[in-house]
Amino acid sequence: MGEWRTDPTFAMCRALVDGADLSSFVGGPFDVRAVVAGLRPEVKDGFLLDEVPWERFPCGDDVREAVRLLHGGDPALRTRTGVVSGMCANDMRAAPVLAVPFLIRIAADGRHPYRAHALSVVASPARARHFGVASRAEMLLHRADARSGSLYDGYGEVRAAFRVRLAVEQDPTVRAALLLGVAEATRAHPHPPTTAWMEEQWQEATQVPEARLAAAIGWLCLTDDPAPDGLHAAVDDLATDARVRSMDTLPWMAAVGGSREPGLRRCIREMLHPGRAEPAGHDDPWAPWTPASR
Repeated sequence: MGEWRTDPTFAMCRALVDGADLSSFVGGPFDVRAVVAGLRPEVKDGFLLDEVPWERFPCGDDVREAVRLLHGGDPALRTRTGVVSGMCANDMRAAPVLAVPFLIRIAADGRHPYRAHALSVVASPARARHFGVASRAEMLLHRADARSGSLYDGYGEVRAAFRVRLAVEQDPTVRAALLLGVAEATRAHPHPPTTAWMEEQWQEATQVPEARLAAAIGWLCLTDDPAPDGLHAAVDDLATDARVRSMDTLPWMAAVGGSREPGLRRCIREMLHPGRAEPAGHDDPWAPWTPASR
């Protein structure tokens, strides 16, 4: 009997029943931000998953198992990554936040077979508020309040790091992710030289098509300027069904797509062809995705 009375979960519930304000738990054992910040480097680097207090958060054990199987190269990828992104879509973000340090390490491992898949879900907790949004004005917004300038003091370091990695990255999907990451950071903390650089990236014929498509979407979200004819032509030429499918693993594309309309197609329709009708049943959760012919 004595053990459960000292359990932090019971203590928190008791305090809430007695009228405590939720803000009083900031920085405590149920503040996922504090828990992640308190993880020792060796826990994250060594994937010591049993040292993370998953049990404090709803469905935490499911997320731990998903991370463990993904780290081990389990072939049932859609099931594993779907656990994390699905919880975010259902507005349950606490346990997925605990997975982020491990997903980042998988994504950074150039030898891991599923690094792109890890990268595809690592941003889900921050993007949950904007699932289904593919407009130029809102697609690259994320959960944090962009008006709180202090949150973005280090974004110039973030942009620089992404561009350094882009210079050596070979995987087309990861290159696309890096460009969208740069664009999202710039959307939160405007930087005109980066916007101009993004325009150069979609115009650069030597870039892999996935990167050019990502740069085009990124540039459209960073400016109110009308899309030039060259961008229309490049997107129409590069957005083949195969590339649409490969880019659907990116968190931005997975977040905005529907059952009959993958994310890149929806971005193209809403950003470049706003008058075009939505495909029938595009938001039917039971309908399989059938790519349009090209």
